[in-house]
Amino acid sequence: MDISDDDDDDDEDDESTTDDDSKQQKKLKRTVEHLTSSSQQKYTIVNADMIFYCFEILGNHLFNGKHHLGKHHSSSSSTNSQLIPSLLNPPAVPADPYPLFVTWLIGTDKQLRGCIGTFSPMNLGQGLREYAITSAINDSRFSPISRDEYPSLSCAVSVLTHFEPCSSYSDWTIGLHGIRIEFLNERGSKRSATYLPEVAHEQGWNHIQTVDSLLRKGGYKAPITSEMRKNIQVTRYRSEKLTLHYNDYIQSKTASSSSITATYSCTTKTTFITNRPK
Repeated sequence: MDISDDDDDDDEDDESTTDDDSKQQKKLKRTVEHLTSSSQQKYTIVNADMIFYCFEILGNHLFNGKHHLGKHHSSSSSTNSQLIPSLLNPPAVPADPYPLFVTWLIGTDKQLRGCIGTFSPMNLGQGLREYAITSAINDSRFSPISRDEYPSLSCAVSVLTHFEPCSSYSDWTIGLHGIRIEFLNERGSKRSATYLPEVAHEQGWNHIQTVDSLLRKGGYKAPITSEMRKNIQVTRYRSEKLTLHYNDYIQSKTASSSSITATYSCTTKTTFITNRPK
């Protein structure tokens, strides 16, 4: 956002600019209200603010606390993961404990860039703070997310619910349930692996293909037999998932900032010129 202080004697220009700015503020406000209301209508736990909070946390980590409204400033110092005070208490994030996953995607085709979470119930604010960064930099399948990639990201938060033991490896519904399997590998060590509910559907897998893929994901290298499948323990679960893009986050920040600066403008006659984020 660009802010310029104009002289009070240029009243006509001030009024025109303020009117244009007011229209822009209202448009941004409607956009954010739509995002928030859409998430509230469909979900009971996950909301847009949780996604925006993940962007805030990752941006603070990548840009040493200097990122703001899409203007990122590089620093020669090492990355500082310390949180600024305002990030310790996220707004509109339920305090209830849930298992959760944070997923980062990149580009218009939303290629996976990192996904890590936990099956242990965590306070959602704490969980989002931890896994927004962990999934971005510690997923062993990928290199850490860079500053340059940040504006191209989408973020998804999945809150896991309705955990139930399965009677067999196929006792779950593709597209509805995620599954977590536990098994013994060739050395007799206990291993586990999971796919979130959307994975099997997106890949076009049936139950056997999904379970076999999970076994390989969990490090099982021996031939997979029907007897092996019968011996695994399967837990099914559901999730609430919401995905938003970086631009949605920036619009929410700009709209929030505009509502503050508009009030300030009424008392100081300061003209605020807002550039719409691309």
